[in-house]
Parts: sequence; structure tokens; C-alpha cells
Amino acid sequence: MPGLSRRRLLGAALAGAAGPRAWGAELELHKRFIDDQPATPQVHASTLVELPDGSLMAAWFGGTAERAPDVRIWCSRLRAGAWSAPRAIADGVQPDGSPLPTWNPVLFQASAARGGTLLLFYKVGPDPRQWWGELISSDDGGDHWSPPRRLPDGVLGPIRSKPLMLADGTLLCPSSTEDEAGRWRLHMERSRDMGQSWLPNVPVADPKGYGLIQPSLVVRPDGSVLAFARSRANRIAVTRSRDGGRSWSAAALTSLPNPNAGIEALGLADGRILMVFNPREQGNDWWVGRDRLDLALSGDGGHTWRTVATLEDEPGQEFSYPAAIQTRDGLVHLTYTYQRSHIRHVQLDPRRLG
Repeated sequence: MPGLSRRRLLGAALAGAAGPRAWGAELELHKRFIDDQPATPQVHASTLVELPDGSLMAAWFGGTAERAPDVRIWCSRLRAGAWSAPRAIADGVQPDGSPLPTWNPVLFQASAARGGTLLLFYKVGPDPRQWWGELISSDDGGDHWSPPRRLPDGVLGPIRSKPLMLADGTLLCPSSTEDEAGRWRLHMERSRDMGQSWLPNVPVADPKGYGLIQPSLVVRPDGSVLAFARSRANRIAVTRSRDGGRSWSAAALTSLPNPNAGIEALGLADGRILMVFNPREQGNDWWVGRDRLDLALSGDGGHTWRTVATLEDEPGQEFSYPAAIQTRDGLVHLTYTYQRSHIRHVQLDPRRLG
């Protein structure tokens, strides 16, 4: 495919909480930048979706720098092997003309049975403690978008990772809050009409005070839902719902290390769970530990994990905020922030992960 590079990376055969212990067969990955010529000085927090025609769409926020009032939501579409030039589709300009930054877009493509609408959730506000949720939609694969609609007070939409459409038609959105007192809390938001109205939020208990945000959801074969989240405890946390997201177990820590950075969990068609995450512990500064990005697999519902690949490993750089989907052809596609200057796209065959 034009512009597509091929790179061989070693897959780790075994891993524990401390990281890879042995290396196995080579894993072939396809890697490229979505934005070879970025439209903005900085980019971050990508999201990814497969559209009905089999093409992909990615979105992210970009501008002078995170929190700058010129930060807008940008998107690009992968057609015939090439990503389109980025274009801005949402901003934080207020009715009085004053600009506010936008944050953390999340794409969701409804099935034809659910209307086939493409949704884009995002946040607007000066910072994560004061932002609110907004929503736009498209009925033509993202070529045209509706005017933005502010979500009700207390509803932020999916905070960073993709929502799930449950079997009963409930759109389950993984969300969280960061308040002025520094408290981080998980909650789940639910809508039965594609975001037109919302049921009461469902909080997730954090009795040990791990400090949790930005959950990522996985549906299990038995219909239960797992939510994995970043924490302030240098480990990825997990909680489970067995009733369609109406209640959740108290959060517990997994064995996976993480420096309080964004993660993505993906339930594969074969029943395994793929985790894309930064595997180092946090240092004195928030970005320390985001200079390595790994893939790990669990074949037992998230109880045990083994690291199967290192996507990036460059001391002092940032590779963060991954998104992941499995497309109808069985391939896995990932996007993530590459040194805040680009969004990188990775394509792989999960059968090669072992």
C-alpha cells in the first residue's frame, strides 16, 4: 500500500508483572503515519473506527499545544490504501466567539440495524476538571456532520475509549471525572437511543483509592463486560459488570504495570483480550514511562497476561493514548500518539501474535 512501511519486531513469548522475560518469533507489523504532513504543531488522543464500506476513519485533537484555545478535532479517512489529508470537523468556539480547546474525540459507528449513524463524542473546556461533553453525527460516513450538541450536565460521553453497543441496544460509554480536589473516579454512561437521552450514571467503587480514569471496555463471551482503567497505583485496574453495565464490581489491580497513562483493551473475535499499554512505572514527571508501548494478550479473561510485542521503545520520547479495533477481515488496527507530532497507524494480523 502507498506510504506503508514494513517493520519486523520481536514478540515476547513470556511476560510477568516485571515485563518480558524471553523473546520468541518475529512479528511482522505494518506501520505508517496518518498525517505525514501534520496540519498542526501537536496532535494527541486518536480514535479509530471501521465504516460500513470497509474504509477506516481516525480522529484526534490537534493545535498549538494541548489546552491551547486553537485545539480542534481533526479526522482522516483511509481509502484505497491512503490516508486523506487531515481536516478539522469540530472546535470549541463559543456562541460569543471566544475559543476553548477541544479534547479526546471518540468515534462510534452504529450498525445498519441501529440506524447506521456515525457518532463523534468529544470534550470542550479549559481543562479536564471543567470540560463538558459534545456530540456530532454523520449519516454519510463522515463527509458531512451535524451541528454540535452539548450533552446534559453530568454526562461527558465516552471519556477516551470507544463505547459498546450491547445486545439489548444500550450504548455503554466508559467515562470518568477529574475534580478540582484531585479525585479521579470511574463511572459508566448509558443511552438507549444513540445518545439522544441518557440513563442515570453508574459509579464504579474504588474502595482502596487507586484513582481511576479513562476505562476501556471488553465484552466477554458470557455477556459480561470488563472495564480496564489507568490508575495512580502503577498498575492497570479492572472492574466487571454482569448485568449490562447497571452495576460494577469494586475495582482491583491487574498484574500489568502502567505509568498512569492511557490504555486500550480490545476483545478479539477468538475470545482473547489484547491490551495496548505503556508498561513502565511513572517517574517524577507525568510523561515518564510513556516512552515504551507494548502489546499483551490474555487468553483467560484478563486474569493472566503475556507481552507479545513492543511497538515503540525510545527513551525520553512519548508514544501514548492508543486506540484499537478489529475489522471485519480479522485484522487489528491501532493508532496512537507519536511524540505529540504525528498519529501513527499500525496494522497487524492477531493470528501472528501467538
